[in-house]
Amino acid sequence: MLDNDVVQDEKASESEGLGKSVFSKARLSRDPRFDGRFFVAVKTTGIFCRPICPARLPKEENVTYFEHATQAMAQGYRPCFRCRPDSAPRSAAWKGVGASVSRALSLLSAIPIESVADIACRLGISERYLNKLVVNAVGISPKQFQNMQRALFAKQLIQQTSLSMTDVSLTAGYQSLRQLQRAVEQYCGTSPTQLRKKQGAEQKSISLFLAYRPPYNWPYVRDFLAARAIEGMELVTKNSYQRYFSSHSSAGVFKAEHDQARNGFNVHIDMPDLRALHTVIENIKLVLDLHADPLLIEQSLMQAGLSQKQLTSGLRLPSAWSVFESGCRAIVGQQVSVKAAIGQVTLLVHQLGERVSNVVSSQGFDTETGECYSFPIPETVADNNLEFLRMPQARKNALRSFAQLFVSDSVPAHEDILAIKGVGPWTLDYLKMRGERNPDIYLGGDLIVRKVAQLYPIEPDKAAPWRSYLTLQLWQLSNQQKES
Repeated sequence: MLDNDVVQDEKASESEGLGKSVFSKARLSRDPRFDGRFFVAVKTTGIFCRPICPARLPKEENVTYFEHATQAMAQGYRPCFRCRPDSAPRSAAWKGVGASVSRALSLLSAIPIESVADIACRLGISERYLNKLVVNAVGISPKQFQNMQRALFAKQLIQQTSLSMTDVSLTAGYQSLRQLQRAVEQYCGTSPTQLRKKQGAEQKSISLFLAYRPPYNWPYVRDFLAARAIEGMELVTKNSYQRYFSSHSSAGVFKAEHDQARNGFNVHIDMPDLRALHTVIENIKLVLDLHADPLLIEQSLMQAGLSQKQLTSGLRLPSAWSVFESGCRAIVGQQVSVKAAIGQVTLLVHQLGERVSNVVSSQGFDTETGECYSFPIPETVADNNLEFLRMPQARKNALRSFAQLFVSDSVPAHEDILAIKGVGPWTLDYLKMRGERNPDIYLGGDLIVRKVAQLYPIEPDKAAPWRSYLTLQLWQLSNQQKES
């Protein structure tokens, strides 16, 4: 929290890059690039907002600044109904506090929720130490953080979708409508019925808006995804990205349509089982890299030696749907062109993927002629001889061994992946970059990256912790050289 009545620690403010005066200037500018980086609480109304809120600007002496929505809620402020803080890009409140805290808050944000004890066990730390880390990072306990995240997700579903209150309750992880009502009243200062002013027709199809911090280079993301799209599973148009996926042993489909005027995507999701809806929404955000802060990334790339002219404004890191999918793509793509690799991955999907052409599409999704598919599960790949793939047997064996790791362990260790014969450092780094969505992977062993890096006086380590974006930027510079 940055309170006008409290003298802030100068060193802490400098480490976050935004002091009190900078928050004030950003608030007055209503610049959308600061959306999600902080929240503005108004003492006289008890409401907190995004810095882009269209409401009349309050006086400076009446506001308090928070770096995360849950911090404002913990102080008794309720979210604004106009700008909907729950819809803002993810706050960077825990930026720079360490990998353990970042991983902990990610696990605590997941729905359905895990017990705090289980999360501590997964992190390899004690529950007491986890509590200390989270309280120091965001000022509230892990359990409070979970409850607030769940309430904000329920609020988003109530306001942005036509799901019945029963479906909202179950999807957000509440055991009853009464639990949902209590949570919304406690953290949002109103009732679920009041949040939903206009009750639409109740349906299972979800439509909601996902925001990002501009600039966002949609043509780059679109072309990147289009070049790697698998026919029958993915469809990329001028202004949208659509794909089929598996969730809880059932099929689903989503379509994300770019809305540049609103700095985000209109997303439509059709899935019969809503238990994994929160996970699917978070996955869509990661696939489209909606949490990135382009200003911080560009500063790091220039510190590494690139000039402003050489940068692709609004660069994003489009990721794969899962770690398993990214690994399969990387193994199949070894030593061949992107086009040739996608041809083989398409064969893999058409032969072993689940056919999902019968998915009911109530939102008018685009469909292609013939069958549609979701990516195959590890068990199917591990148990097949893969004779239909046109590539060396050694690579088929590597692909099966890779799949077997995921059958035995949903999160295999990097050392085990690297121990597979035929899997080298490049393949593992590609998996980390696009599958694990690690923003700090420099593919120094990549032939194109190595060639382009020789043309510019760059120091890759100075781009940390955004070296994955440096890799993408060097690929982009190579493409520009070919075009010229």
